[in-house]
Amino acid sequence: MAVDLSMPVLVVDDYNTMIRIIRNLLKQIGFQDIDDAADGSAALGKMRDKRYGLVISDWNMEPMTGYELLKEVRGDPGLAKTPFIMVTAESKTENVIAAKKAGVNNYIVKPFNAQTLQSKIEAVFAD
Repeated sequence: MAVDLSMPVLVVDDYNTMIRIIRNLLKQIGFQDIDDAADGSAALGKMRDKRYGLVISDWNMEPMTGYELLKEVRGDPGLAKTPFIMVTAESKTENVIAAKKAGVNNYIVKPFNAQTLQSKIEAVFAD
């Protein structure tokens, strides 16, 4: 299945520069409808107000981490099927395993470029 570039995407990161970078990469790929949130709890609020086709979230955030957000999303019947990509600066195996167990669709280690992001997004929508 081809990726629907018109779907709304939510970028979650507590670092404004990273939000700007991911937003620019998404625009390079062709996405137009991009929202952002500064942490997991803000993201959860937005996800309950609007249906997102994809969430791209940083792992390390306060007060709610990307991992906690992922667990909340997967535990909510209305949000559980939302595709979720975790972004982190650490490629620790235990983090990758924990995220997989929690139901993450894909995992990106910083730094990354538009090509990497696009292939990770395509992989999420491939099955």
